[in-house]
Amino acid sequence: MNQEKIGKFIAESRKEKKLTQEELAEKLGITKNAVSKWERGLCLMDMSLLKPLSDILDVSINEILAGEKIETKDIEKKSEENIIKLTELVNLKSMKYGIIGMASFSIILMLISFFKDQNMASIVSLLCAYNCVTFLSRYKIGKDKTDLITGVMFLIAVICNTIAFVLS
Repeated sequence: MNQEKIGKFIAESRKEKKLTQEELAEKLGITKNAVSKWERGLCLMDMSLLKPLSDILDVSINEILAGEKIETKDIEKKSEENIIKLTELVNLKSMKYGIIGMASFSIILMLISFFKDQNMASIVSLLCAYNCVTFLSRYKIGKDKTDLITGVMFLIAVICNTIAFVLS
């Protein structure tokens, strides 16, 4: 998704409706700063605002996600492109949360290992946790039961190893 292109399209559509950022924000029940961030391409709106935004601006959700007016003959093609891009965006967000969780877990284990002067248990836990997140993310995307089983097995290993590490 091209945030800048979407932002420019929202700004142009808003101006065509002779709305200020503040008026648009008020209609959507959000802050003027949020609208400003969208229009500058700094972030995308919450997906729950797509329908109300499209109604207010009299454009389709598809056009908002494409960041441009879409001719009738191109609607199907653009719809598919937008669905693919949204799916990629959702996958990236879930990966981001996994990485944040892994980083937090790593820091906690490193601090504990520093004070307890033990290294191997934290490294094994980290490797298992990384594999757990990887396989469960793959299951979420592909729905392959092998990934689910492998992810759960690594999760059990992480839990057991962490408990043993903390108790030792």
